[in-house]
Amino acid sequence: MFATTPLRVVAVSAGLSQPSSTRLLADRLAAATRERLAAEQDRNVEVQVIEVRDLAVDIAHHLLSGFPSAALREALDAVTEADGLIAVTPVFTASYSGLFKSFFDLVDNTALTGKPVVIAATGGTARHSLVLEHALRPLFAYLRAVTVPTSVYAASEDWGSSGDEYTEGLPSRIRRAGGELASAVLGRTVSGASRTPGLDDGEDAIVPFEQQLADLRLD
Repeated sequence: MFATTPLRVVAVSAGLSQPSSTRLLADRLAAATRERLAAEQDRNVEVQVIEVRDLAVDIAHHLLSGFPSAALREALDAVTEADGLIAVTPVFTASYSGLFKSFFDLVDNTALTGKPVVIAATGGTARHSLVLEHALRPLFAYLRAVTVPTSVYAASEDWGSSGDEYTEGLPSRIRRAGGELASAVLGRTVSGASRTPGLDDGEDAIVPFEQQLADLRLD
C-alpha cells in the first residue's frame, strides 16, 4: 500500500430508528478513531458509516437469492476493505439485532481475518451490557477479527452521564476504544506501549528470575 493511500475506517450501525442512538454511538466512535489517527500519522483518514436499515430489503433478497444488490455489494466491499471496523448494534432480546447478524452473515467468513474491530451496543438499560461479551465478541472471534479490549455499551442513562465510582463516563470509554482501534490500525499494541520495564515501574515491573534468586541470597 502506498503511503498516500488514505486509511479507511468503516462504522456499521444497525439502528432502526431516526434519529438513532446506535448511529450516534457509531458516529462518536468514528470521530474518536479519526481524531487519534490524524494525530499520530500523516495519511488522510476516510470514515464511512453504513446504515444497515437502508439495506434491509437488499439483505433479505440476498439471503433468499444468493445475489447482492449493487448497494449491498458496495457496503460489503467497504467492510471487507476497511483498515478498521466499528460495529454497533441495538440490543434486542438480550442479543444483537437480527438485521445486524444478517448483514455480517453475508460477509465472507475469512474477509475480516486480522482486521481491527471495535464492538459496541446500545440499550435501554445497563442490565444488557454483557451482550458485548457473550454475543458480539464471540461473533467477531469466529470471523477471526482482532477485537480491541475496550467495548462500548451505552444505556439510555449513559448519555450525558459522567460515570460512577466503577465505570468511566461514556465519552471516556469512546475515546479509549477509538484510541485502541487507531493503534491497532497502525499496527501498534492497543495501549501504544513499546518501552521495556524500568526500575521506576514499582511492583508491576518484570524482575528477571536470576535477580529474584540473587535477592533471596543470605549474606
